[in-house]
Amino acid sequence: MARRKRNYTREIELDPRYKNLLVSQFINYIMLDGKKSVARNVFYGAMDIIEKDHSQDPLNVFNTAVKNVSPAVEVKSRRVGGANYQVPVEVRPERKTSLAFRWILDAVRKKKGKSTDKKLAEELMDAFNKTGSVIKKKDDTQRMAEANRAFAHLR
Repeated sequence: MARRKRNYTREIELDPRYKNLLVSQFINYIMLDGKKSVARNVFYGAMDIIEKDHSQDPLNVFNTAVKNVSPAVEVKSRRVGGANYQVPVEVRPERKTSLAFRWILDAVRKKKGKSTDKKLAEELMDAFNKTGSVIKKKDDTQRMAEANRAFAHLR
């Protein structure tokens, strides 16, 4: 395959409240249709709920939750001689965080009946405590990679 031009990443400005890069990236993931103020309100609302109801440091809860959800290995399809194999590969750091963000937000958007900030706070607390659907998704991904370890040489 031919080499492609390097894809340069943009500088993301830090969020106003926590001055944290990971938080700003997550707010950008929450954002729909360019409505950043709505996304910020949702995120900060969830952080306020975590601080008030669970009396924990919300930034610590967020960072730990993202770290707990981030997968170490995943499987990629690789075609070898007419057959498709699920080959386990290590996940790059940028992809780890983006997968964690995506899984958390998918779980939040699937839930019904509450405001988004409450659902996000619940999901982050579940991930912080290593329970819930997001952790199950991570474990399934890891288990799939473990089951297909025999094909690791096809990398």
